[in-house]
Amino acid sequence: MPRPLRDPQPMLERAIADWGGHDDLWLFGYGSLIWRPEFGFIERRPAWVHGWHRALKMWSRVNRGSIQTPGLVFGLLSGGSCRGMVFRVPKAEGLETLRRLWLREMPTGVYDPKWLRCGTAEGPVNALAFTLSRRSPNFTGDLSDERYRHIFAHAVGRYGSSLDYAQQTLLELQRHSIHDAALARLVALAEAKQQAAAAAADCDALPASVYVPGSSDNSSSQPSSGPSKEKP
Repeated sequence: MPRPLRDPQPMLERAIADWGGHDDLWLFGYGSLIWRPEFGFIERRPAWVHGWHRALKMWSRVNRGSIQTPGLVFGLLSGGSCRGMVFRVPKAEGLETLRRLWLREMPTGVYDPKWLRCGTAEGPVNALAFTLSRRSPNFTGDLSDERYRHIFAHAVGRYGSSLDYAQQTLLELQRHSIHDAALARLVALAEAKQQAAAAAADCDALPASVYVPGSSDNSSSQPSSGPSKEKP
């Protein structure tokens, strides 16, 4: 486990205090929380936020990578907009949900938890979201396509590979009719490399031997020049 960047406990206490515990707890999911929330909820709605966007630009050295081969997970970066899901947790379960969520998302204190105004078809809600600062040492900055391909091919953590994470998120977004062109392009890069590698492996494979009736199994034998004669 990497050393914590910051102590996550004060941030948890601040989030609990800001919530207050008097109403149900709302959480905004934009990555794996959409397809693997791991907490109980009584309502889920498609939602959007302005001023923030989903980006696969956060190093992961535990969940989707290792210290030796860092992987990638999503962060919510400032600028643009983002579509995701909001979850309503009953207030009686809010405190325990936040504590469990901190163990999953904040073991090293990398995110900046913020309460964001989220639009939904039923009206806006204030939901807690895990945002990422560009000043964070876990922010990757801009990565080349080749760097993404390398990470997708090699980075694996305790929850699986970075590629599985990206593919699962893309599939779930598509299932909810959420279009993310940037993520679709990155997944296509990785899948194209996999297909090219598979094609190259097929080309390099030796062709299977084909038996021709009447042929000799002894490739070194020479054709006979006449009828064979047995010695007495």
